[in-house]
Amino acid sequence: MKTALFDYPLPPEAIAQTPAEPRDSSRLLVFHRGSGKIEHRHFRDIGDYLNAGDLLIANDTRVIPARLWAHKATGGRIEIFLLKQLDTAGAEWECLVRGRNLDAGIILTLDPRTPITTAITATILAILPGGSRQIHFSQPIADQLEQLGEIPLPPYITSYTGDRARYQTVYNRADGSTAAPTAGLHFTPELLMTLRGQGVQFDAVTLHVGLDTFQPVSVEEVEDHPIHSEWAELRSSVAKRINDTTLQGGRVIAVGTTSVRTLEWAATGAQGIDPYDQQACPWQRTAAFEGSVNLFIRPGYRFRAVDTLITNFHLPRSTLLLLVSAFIGQAHPDDPDTGRRVLLDTYAEALRLGYRFFSFGDSMLIL
Repeated sequence: MKTALFDYPLPPEAIAQTPAEPRDSSRLLVFHRGSGKIEHRHFRDIGDYLNAGDLLIANDTRVIPARLWAHKATGGRIEIFLLKQLDTAGAEWECLVRGRNLDAGIILTLDPRTPITTAITATILAILPGGSRQIHFSQPIADQLEQLGEIPLPPYITSYTGDRARYQTVYNRADGSTAAPTAGLHFTPELLMTLRGQGVQFDAVTLHVGLDTFQPVSVEEVEDHPIHSEWAELRSSVAKRINDTTLQGGRVIAVGTTSVRTLEWAATGAQGIDPYDQQACPWQRTAAFEGSVNLFIRPGYRFRAVDTLITNFHLPRSTLLLLVSAFIGQAHPDDPDTGRRVLLDTYAEALRLGYRFFSFGDSMLIL
């Protein structure tokens, strides 16, 4: 399948630069896969489409202050972006660095946001495939990131000057992401309590989101894209709750594409099942696991664990757009490309009506 088929025109003014306040005042486009019907609501109305016994599954990862600043011995300012912790102590990381002449052996000195007792240096050990760097810090930094760094916003958010904690979900728990699971940004504690009051259940998985999640697919053929790997966990208690929900007739509602990837991996790769095998067990939908997820969901995929999806509006040519196309397309098994065409038509309608796109933007509920 050609990657160009997943492109669409997006005017810059459609990219949200600030979050909606309050969170649940964002707009909600409700799409019914069976009929193609579209409704225009606000996120606070989402309970009108959820039933007692349904189960919301969200990603409880927390964005770490991954953007650090440093300087070279010559005084040149350097940006260090933490990608992945490479040791248990938290002193060695894979990083992106922005600056000139940053070869192996170069030593940088961190410029912390707030004063610290001892200066911390960062030694570039190696240049890794893709241009990232393996960096060793003079002391572990995992527990000092609040003093050293700042929460990174996506590069397309260029004018936001508010509290960066707004780029966290209200239920975040587990440190580890370099980007937020943005479909969850719309929930408020009050909305979650209201949903609980009407019998809607809530539980969480963890997937630490990496920058590759948002990278466009650059190859000509979708199938040739090298899908990234991210660490995730689905606890046994959550797996049991998901399976029990199905047995009792409830729906499993994924909050965001990262939750989808975690749940679907728990239904396939974690159990040694080929993700594109069309067979599936109707009651054992998920199994507990902890480890890497490298599931590439694209049109033609059969979803096993997710019945309903809450998601934002995604970048052209992104793996996230492919995933949502596949989810819509499952309602049309005779023509998997229907999902792509319907989704792009829906995006065009959303743009016409002034919906806001990407991380701080509005939301879709796909039933």
